[in-house]
Amino acid sequence: MEDNKDFREESDLIGNKLIPKNALYGINTQRCIENFKISGKTMSEYPNLIKGFAIIKKAAAQANNSLGILSKEKASAIIQACEEIYSGKYHDQFPIDMIQGGAGTSCNMCVNEVISNRALQIMGKELGDYHFCSPYDDANKSQSTNDAYPSACKLGIYLETPTLLKSLENLITSFDKKKEEFKDILKIGRTQLQDAVPMTLGQTFGAYSSSMKEELNLIKEVSKKLLVLNMGATAIGTGICSEPGYCGLVIEYLRKNTGLDISNSKDLIFATSDTSALVHYSAALKSLSLKLIKICNDLRLLSSGPRCGIGEINLPKAQPGSSIMPGKINPVMPEVVGQICYKVIGNDTTVMLGSENAQLELNVFEPVMVYSIFESIELLTNGINTLVDKCINGIQANLKHCEKLVKDSTTLVTAFNPYIGYKASTKLSDECFETDKGIYDLILEKKILNKEQVDLILKPENLIKPVKLDININKNESDEKK
Repeated sequence: MEDNKDFREESDLIGNKLIPKNALYGINTQRCIENFKISGKTMSEYPNLIKGFAIIKKAAAQANNSLGILSKEKASAIIQACEEIYSGKYHDQFPIDMIQGGAGTSCNMCVNEVISNRALQIMGKELGDYHFCSPYDDANKSQSTNDAYPSACKLGIYLETPTLLKSLENLITSFDKKKEEFKDILKIGRTQLQDAVPMTLGQTFGAYSSSMKEELNLIKEVSKKLLVLNMGATAIGTGICSEPGYCGLVIEYLRKNTGLDISNSKDLIFATSDTSALVHYSAALKSLSLKLIKICNDLRLLSSGPRCGIGEINLPKAQPGSSIMPGKINPVMPEVVGQICYKVIGNDTTVMLGSENAQLELNVFEPVMVYSIFESIELLTNGINTLVDKCINGIQANLKHCEKLVKDSTTLVTAFNPYIGYKASTKLSDECFETDKGIYDLILEKKILNKEQVDLILKPENLIKPVKLDININKNESDEKK
């Protein structure tokens, strides 16, 4: 056992406890460390969450000082401590598990302790000498965990969002480059996994880009809800233990300090138990995941084979695909992103169930909701970046194979439907299957249209958008069409 000289002693309503001598955290944090060994993921691993708390605590100290209930000396030291923490210092002093009981009290008190002890250092006092700057009476003045914690978490998630948006922007750029690169490559479009009508490979990747742009805008929109806080609500929304005027003043400082469009809920009692902003944000991450799964499954199908599948595109070779089948290469990047998306969808279920547990005036399940969202953002950001760098950027079109599939496909008959009619087109399609002949050759063989007309109809630019062509059909064929 280490000598007691390496520790300082702190006390709370339960009893006394030894704290590492030089730790900025205190007894509340130590109890959390001992009580909640759950996920293995600590607050220290989420810098933006810590920054969210630093923003909240700084504004609270400014408001309390302006109201004359926090001395200039204490307020200055607390504000400096918050600014240092926001800049990235002392993040190792938040070693508590992200999943915990107590509705976030451990997180809030850990922050209060670190801020107070750093403020004590700034004031030239001893760590733990809370008579001069208290985690409860000073760092937490006019606050409760029930307004400080959800407000800080929302701001933390808001600060984390740009990393995800940046990865999405990179993915969209990558898809747009492929859209341009593949714009003239004709391929077969498919519905219900069956050959449908021609399109270009560029259109396929353009659709992926549009899909991601929609999700990018959705995340931007729902993230605005994170800026509606419940600061000044204190315990249940009544504002007990806060000074008159504090509620509006703390929001003013938050807006001034961050430049963000932060506001308070119009009903703080409602807002204190409400977690709908987290639900909406998580749902947007789920929506993004569902679309990413679709795209990744498409990439696996389009690259399948490579000789005995669709094989219209070739994915970059990332690693050998089998311990027993020589030469096999698997689509590992789309596979891993699909798995990430399933995890995010599971996290969204956790958020949904956590929100449902808002009994009476508080939701005590917010810690697991917040942790789930931070994990989802991290997984999606890393997964999307990996997909861009190791897959999308290196995709190549299998041009000759695309041309062969288009030429051999009976789907080209759809292009002739407006000119020879559905019934005649169906007969041609059936004959293609029976004779193993292509539509092109069969139409010329039967002299339904001449070569010039067939080539005009089958020009790539006439197959991939609405067109009106001047095609004159001979009398016999017109009669059959009727």
